[in-house]
Amino acid sequence: MPEPGSKKYDVRRARLRKDAEGSGVPDRHANDEANAYLREEEDWRSRGPRTERGRGPKGERPGND
Repeated sequence: MPEPGSKKYDVRRARLRKDAEGSGVPDRHANDEANAYLREEEDWRSRGPRTERGRGPKGERPGND
């Protein structure tokens, strides 16, 4: 599963953007449409932090009381 910002994600976004432009979407809205499409797809969505450290400072992590 590619993460946002990875090369594979960017290539997919660029192809979607080009397809949107080809189907009549104005150039300034094509990028937003491609990003929205990728956010909706399960396989292209960010999975969040992979380690405990990625969740932030220990006292500020969600679920800590």
